[in-house]
Amino acid sequence: MVERVGSRVPDTLAVPDTLEDDASSHDSATDEEDIALSSSPPAPFTHLREISPLASWTVSTSKPGCGVPALLSPSTASFWQSDGPQPHLLNIHFFKLVAIVKLRVYLDFELDESYTPTKMSFAAGMGEYDLVEFGEWKGEQPKGWVEVGLDGCGGGELDGEGVLRCMCLQVRVLENHQNGKDTHLRGVQIFSRDERVKGPRGKGENGKVEVGEEGYAELEESDWMGEPELR
Repeated sequence: MVERVGSRVPDTLAVPDTLEDDASSHDSATDEEDIALSSSPPAPFTHLREISPLASWTVSTSKPGCGVPALLSPSTASFWQSDGPQPHLLNIHFFKLVAIVKLRVYLDFELDESYTPTKMSFAAGMGEYDLVEFGEWKGEQPKGWVEVGLDGCGGGELDGEGVLRCMCLQVRVLENHQNGKDTHLRGVQIFSRDERVKGPRGKGENGKVEVGEEGYAELEESDWMGEPELR
């Protein structure tokens, strides 16, 4: 632990006004930095890999400047805002079959109020024309990441967790707080198991992710990194 050592300023020594101004500006800059950090999503899970950037995202409607790029921004200060009748649809297309083990949506009632979803449904399939609903969420005044349960999705289990196997995923916003018309989604994250992490299914013998000496998850060595063979 690092301790901050300070020295006492004698009573006879006056502190210049410029130093006080610099200190106040530094404090305000620190406060702004704290706000920016608090609005960012938490660090990714060590044993999981986010596959959201691997998909093609489309929305049913959007306000100018509040479309897919705002939804996929690392900061939860930006958001997707719909601009049309309900239900509001978010379509996520992958270019190959994926195994999803975690799905979550970021909502903030304190900032969005009547734009906050209170009822959402989730569907998946191989394309938009064979989607099957696998889950529904209802809540009042949510704030933060909302986990979407994947138990019983038909993709089996991995380490006791449900698995959703699909190429197309759809998020449907059915109702908003106080019967609001348009909606705000501040983030959507999709994760699959990171098979590169050392250990069975990315975990060690004690069920936890194995971490190396430098604090990073250990990765399995690829075949091409071994000793060369003479033939």
